[in-house]
Amino acid sequence: MTRVLVVEDDPQLVRALVINLKARRYAVDAAPDGATALRLAADRGPDVVVLDLGLPDMDGADVIRSLRGGRSRVPILVLSARQASEEKVAALDAGADDYVTKPFSMDELLARLRAAVRRTEAGRAAPETTLVRTADFTLDLAAKKAVRDGRDIRLTPTEWHLLEILVTSPGRLVSRKHLLREVWGVSLSDRTNYLRVYMAQLRRKLEADPAHPRYLITEPGMGYRFEG
Repeated sequence: MTRVLVVEDDPQLVRALVINLKARRYAVDAAPDGATALRLAADRGPDVVVLDLGLPDMDGADVIRSLRGGRSRVPILVLSARQASEEKVAALDAGADDYVTKPFSMDELLARLRAAVRRTEAGRAAPETTLVRTADFTLDLAAKKAVRDGRDIRLTPTEWHLLEILVTSPGRLVSRKHLLREVWGVSLSDRTNYLRVYMAQLRRKLEADPAHPRYLITEPGMGYRFEG
């Protein structure tokens, strides 16, 4: 049974989440603050964490950093009323896997949670692979080879680096700052125009309809995700 840790200080919202999750056969633990959340995470070993950022004792981003600092790879789904893009980016940079803004649809939250569980289970079940297949193209990460419609597609080293970060975390939202820092370095981590240019190039080379991408998805104000 999949275990979910809900970290939220609003009793009514906690009740609604617990009822909906248990109705779908999840085991649920609830924490009203960051300290309790960290203790339960260590004791109970959740499969997914649903986390509010506005906690009474510490910021939710600090909870994320504590979990990641302890080498936990548990998927973290942020559920927050904070809508500013910098708040979302900060949570993602701290190590969150996804971000849902309040008020939210319960169906959307449950779908995001199921996707996080699927990604984790797929990662446990399958050995690390260097081959990525989609309906439109195939990538061999080890050989640095991209094929579309039976033809080799030339990608630059920078395009490969950017693409590898995205395709090795399928479905996960990766912040712009993280991509810039990993590909271009800390000194250029604010040059979002670089990302726009290179993502446009990758879409022209790989997507069947670059204007309506199917695989390299933009999350406005936050970053990008690869849907494989």
